[in-house]
Amino acid sequence: MQVQRSFKGVKDTGTLYLVATPIGNLQDMTFRAVETLKLVDFICAEDTRNTGLLLKHFGIETRQISFHEHNAYEKIPGLLSLLKEGKSLAQVSDAGLPSISDPGHDLVKAAIAEAIPVVALPGASAGITGLIASGIAPQPHVFYGFLPRKSGQQKEFFTSKRSYPETQIFYESPYRVADTLQNMLAVYGDRQVVVVRELTKLYEEYQRGSISEVCDYIAEHPLKGECLLIVAGSTGEESITDLSEVNPTDRVRQLVKEGLKPNQAIKQVAKEYGLNRQEIYQAYHGVE
Repeated sequence: MQVQRSFKGVKDTGTLYLVATPIGNLQDMTFRAVETLKLVDFICAEDTRNTGLLLKHFGIETRQISFHEHNAYEKIPGLLSLLKEGKSLAQVSDAGLPSISDPGHDLVKAAIAEAIPVVALPGASAGITGLIASGIAPQPHVFYGFLPRKSGQQKEFFTSKRSYPETQIFYESPYRVADTLQNMLAVYGDRQVVVVRELTKLYEEYQRGSISEVCDYIAEHPLKGECLLIVAGSTGEESITDLSEVNPTDRVRQLVKEGLKPNQAIKQVAKEYGLNRQEIYQAYHGVE
């Protein structure tokens, strides 16, 4: 049990600030974020060149420390030492909130373990920003970040989330969105989806429609820029409610055709139907 009082009481250490940065439009930088970056002793940046441009724009001269996924393990002990000495650090990602798709979470956990205060500054977040203008139900929702790249792994992932009622938010490369939507269509069916492109920038665009409609549009209008996908959750119609009408073995065969390995499909069907995995395995392989 640990209680953190962020702004009250005497502190023996510095504070780790998690500072949101703009996701495209520099005017989305908050006054508090600018002030904090000026006052801390060091800024832990995912890409010091990228963050350097931001700091220059706002006249911030605080020294940067490179901190990214490839050096996080070796850098965290030194950062903790600075915090224990009373130095305050700000951690930023290239865009948006830190700790979402960068190693910031590892630093947060390490700081909390040492009873060092961790203070988050609210600000831009691509997933939530896109969600509230998408037209798809904003709550409940679940954010998954970046998807697996391989088609089979994607289909396996989507299969495990197919019956979720929550709106789902994903980040994806513009070069993979079309293939990803095809995989999603094969597993989820033709749900409503929104592709958000270049959020907060000059060419910001929302492509709203069924998955098949958006796929057709992208085929004629190739995507450019940073993208995120927002897809409606399950309405329950895709779920199997009467097992007497459906053969679980047929469902396994369907998933195998969609790209899953037999054992993966068997595991998923057992979960969907609430059946014993071994029984489905025997039925699928014809074992008496």
